[in-house]
Amino acid sequence: MIALDHYRQAFMEHLEAVAQDRQPDNLYDPVRYILTLGGKRLRPLLTLVSCDFFGTPFKEAMDAAVAVEVFHNFSLVHDDIMDQAPLRRGKATVHTKWDLNTGILSGDAMLILAYRYFENYPPEVFQKLAKLFSQTALEVCEGQQYDIDFETRQDVQLQEYITMIEYKTAVLLGAAMKMGAQVARASDSCCEAIYEFGKNLGIAFQLQDDYLDAFGDPETFGKQVGGDILTNKKTFLYIQALANSNEQQAEQLLAHYAITDMEDAQKVTEVKALFEATGAVSAIKQEIARYTEMANNELDRIQLADEKKEALRQFGALLMKRSV
Repeated sequence: MIALDHYRQAFMEHLEAVAQDRQPDNLYDPVRYILTLGGKRLRPLLTLVSCDFFGTPFKEAMDAAVAVEVFHNFSLVHDDIMDQAPLRRGKATVHTKWDLNTGILSGDAMLILAYRYFENYPPEVFQKLAKLFSQTALEVCEGQQYDIDFETRQDVQLQEYITMIEYKTAVLLGAAMKMGAQVARASDSCCEAIYEFGKNLGIAFQLQDDYLDAFGDPETFGKQVGGDILTNKKTFLYIQALANSNEQQAEQLLAHYAITDMEDAQKVTEVKALFEATGAVSAIKQEIARYTEMANNELDRIQLADEKKEALRQFGALLMKRSV
């Protein structure tokens, strides 16, 4: 099993130094604030793990890991603005705590700061990291736009939804692992395989998040269970349920998703029952398993010791069994 705490302590020391001495405070205080709100830190830690597993001291990938985390939080700042979200990880969002203009400008600064962390690498490594980062950042923006488009569409197909979560969520997980491999100067084939491992695991991770949003334990999930249903979000469960519904079930599902009452507990209960009855729940579990298996298959292409491959497999299995 991968002992992430081994990497986390060293990473947090570096993250605390981001923009520590930069001025003006009205620009950088929001940056420092969002970076201290917590979170799993999964992506940057996997950058360190990947570098370590490919035979290079993980601290050499620290700047790349910080860049990944700063970029991820930049995307959250702007997502919160677009979603008009008042809370992030139980605390006020940046644009709520300060104002809209500060949220936009501080987010922009975070994107530029993220790029600057790659400048600490030799030219050949910098070029690879920057190219991957640019591609990934653009895909994250494309995924966000797909997500926005889906809010007003009634004909979203499952493959379109998978593409959306691939771009919005999974490519950054894949890129985080590939950056660690690039810093370790792993072969191109190993870099590509570890990217595909991370990306497929990222898709499975997001599908698991969709499932937990509806069927997770309220005591451990950390968010309001049924939140996606209450906000009429077209997740895998909804799209699959609508595709599998008979005429009566489809009418019920569409009627529920026309309701905008954020306190409608009965709506959550009845929609979850439709997810079960139409086979959407079993379908999402099958997809989670399928993408996890696809990720594991990529490990066969990587030149790593068997115990390291097994540690990555166990890590993926643990992610899929999570309750938070």
